[in-house]
Amino acid sequence: MDITQSKAIITGGASGLGAATAKALIDAGALVTIFDLNPQGAAYADQIGAFFAQVDVTDEDSVTKGLDNAVDAMGGLNTAINCAGIATAEKTLGRDGPHTQASFNRTININLNGTFNVARLAAARMKDGSVIINTASVAAFDGQKGQTAYAASKAGIAGLSLPMARDLARNGIRVMAIAPGIFRTPMLESLGQEVMDGLAKDVIHPARLGDPSEFAALARFIVECDYLNGTTIRLDGALRMP
Repeated sequence: MDITQSKAIITGGASGLGAATAKALIDAGALVTIFDLNPQGAAYADQIGAFFAQVDVTDEDSVTKGLDNAVDAMGGLNTAINCAGIATAEKTLGRDGPHTQASFNRTININLNGTFNVARLAAARMKDGSVIINTASVAAFDGQKGQTAYAASKAGIAGLSLPMARDLARNGIRVMAIAPGIFRTPMLESLGQEVMDGLAKDVIHPARLGDPSEFAALARFIVECDYLNGTTIRLDGALRMP
């Protein structure tokens, strides 16, 4: 796809990886509508020249309304990039007892169900030549202690790629996933420099945290490369979580 012809919605597009991707696509000439639960995301959308819709990715009515508004604003839809998600840390059996079912369900609901909800509803509005990009994680393949819920949700997203691509092939819609490693996002920066330095030392090369602009660059490449379909690409500097 010619990036200047891309009409994209990006969930979680007001911060972190989604925000970087929204800006990169707009800078390249695409039209973008940011979906974010935080209404303050409208200010970021205005700043970079994007449209904005306050959307709860887990709610069908909310996503439907957001998609309808996006199609009206952009004159169509051919790109959907799912970046919305949460990270949780809770062991299966911790000092205070078993992993709470509520927190497990919430993580699955936002990360996995939310991704599928947006993808299926977006696909219904797409034509031949469109693409859906979902965000998995290296935790899908080598999750650490305390990541049962998060790793399960991201493994589900990685698992969506091939069957969804097969389902949508007759519609001419590609489906890809990116599995980022450890990226410098506002959520990670809140942990402090010492923690970030400790995480970066496990990255093989380059030995640093990923920059959101690198995620955005890969997302753009996937949009532009029509032969990429049905798989998950690790973007992690050869990191394998210990």
